[in-house]
Amino acid sequence: MADIVPLFWFDDQAEEAANYYVSIFKNSKVDNVSRYGESGPGPKGAAMMVEFTLGGKEYKALNGFSGEDRAANAASGIALFATFDSQDELDSVWDALLKDGEPLQCGWLRDKYGHAWNIVPEGIGNYVAGDDPEGAQRAMQAMLGMIKLDINELKRAYENA
Repeated sequence: MADIVPLFWFDDQAEEAANYYVSIFKNSKVDNVSRYGESGPGPKGAAMMVEFTLGGKEYKALNGFSGEDRAANAASGIALFATFDSQDELDSVWDALLKDGEPLQCGWLRDKYGHAWNIVPEGIGNYVAGDDPEGAQRAMQAMLGMIKLDINELKRAYENA
């Protein structure tokens, strides 16, 4: 079985971004930083590959130094889905990732590095895809009107409270 690890592609911010991400999530750390040598393509001593753990899962970040070519690079299209047991934890991570970023709809945001995150409360499926079709429709409509997701509001909509 293949070991698949998500890779973030950066021009020159991989180490900064990895340190930023691990400061936000529990059970996270930078595991290893490989640096460019004499042969480049990045400056000697600059981070080339950063291996890090977020929430107990492995990730990698590469400084590709590709400049404008990055927009055409398929590696620039990563998105991450993160669930949280409590609204407080969700709010904390949302606020941290949103700093200098852009809020989107339905729990999505783009962080300051341009990466998309879907920040979701645990159990959301119980409401937006619950057993009660009318309740699920109300919860879905409520979610579509939200920027940051609120599990209590989704529950209220589902229960028609």
